[in-house]
Amino acid sequence: MKKTTLIILFFLFFMGPIQSAPSNAFNSIFSFGDSYTDTGNINVLAKNDSLYTDNLPYGMTFFHRPSKRFSDGRLIVDFLAEEFGLPYLKPYLDKNDSFRLGANFAVSGATALDDTFFEQHNIKRFEDPTNNSLSSQLKWFEELKPSLCQTTEECKDYFSKSLFIVGQIEGNDYIVMFSGLLSVEQMMSYVSTIIQTIAGTIKELIDQGARTVVVSGNIPMGCLPSLLTILKSSDSSIYDPKTGCIEKYNILSRNHNSLLLEAVKKLRIKYPHAKIIYADFYKPIINFIRFPQRFGFTSKPLVVCCGIGGEYNWYQPRMCGTPGVTACQNPLTYVNWDGLRLTEASYRYVSNSWLKGPHADPPILDAHTN
Repeated sequence: MKKTTLIILFFLFFMGPIQSAPSNAFNSIFSFGDSYTDTGNINVLAKNDSLYTDNLPYGMTFFHRPSKRFSDGRLIVDFLAEEFGLPYLKPYLDKNDSFRLGANFAVSGATALDDTFFEQHNIKRFEDPTNNSLSSQLKWFEELKPSLCQTTEECKDYFSKSLFIVGQIEGNDYIVMFSGLLSVEQMMSYVSTIIQTIAGTIKELIDQGARTVVVSGNIPMGCLPSLLTILKSSDSSIYDPKTGCIEKYNILSRNHNSLLLEAVKKLRIKYPHAKIIYADFYKPIINFIRFPQRFGFTSKPLVVCCGIGGEYNWYQPRMCGTPGVTACQNPLTYVNWDGLRLTEASYRYVSNSWLKGPHADPPILDAHTN
């Protein structure tokens, strides 16, 4: 039996297939976030500009073609759609589609905070402002509502049967601050503002009828191969010896997640009729890095599958999707896809751990059945 076949069998045995819930478990999914969730909104906004995701090897694993996703295959939101018998989410900005079964408002590069916040605090962005923050995504949701329901009661009934996902997004706020040369200590002072923005989004969705909301915590930012490359140092004290990640950025992520969980608990008290699920994105990735073999990741966990050059196989001037940059032969054995996002294999495990536990409080399937 070939080694690749053994790896696949091990992966499926350990993970188990995602069990299908009844197809009417949720009538729709509405998702907010950034490139960890975007299924094409950034492509619509780019118009005639070519994006990395327009080229292979993006999409190579599952779709076998570029799928407007920043990965080799499916994202967490895709696995959740499969679980509940719903179609993959269409990007909202592609107005030619029907959104009765859900819509994706997430945009690659989006931040939780508005662009005006960064301007007012003199935090310079490394690229042009996007105006695709959570408040913008909420406005798009408001625009969509009249096509889904007419009265307040009708909307509350419709959305009570929907799954809402407020996905990973805050990482871009911290990346903007990083590019604006803020220290980690300075970034810490803005965490509570970011949390308030995310909590405000959840509150607004529940006020409009949402009953089940999944809110994602932050990834361990100190483990991003891109950040590890940019901040590479001969000073071993900056690294966590158990993971090889830059510890102070992981402390930032943990602080963010701790405050977010506190906010979720307060919202649960305010809205006892709603199921607000805290989805941990930090612990699963740390486990991938510390114990890669347990998950079938036989390659070095901090090395990028699609990239070129250096210790982490990431070089900013030549990103995945650009000419001459190739992907690894078997993304199934890699944690990291392009230096900023994960492989389908990683997303599959994380989605399963959110559906059934242990990395969601409560697990999505438990929240739905209770």
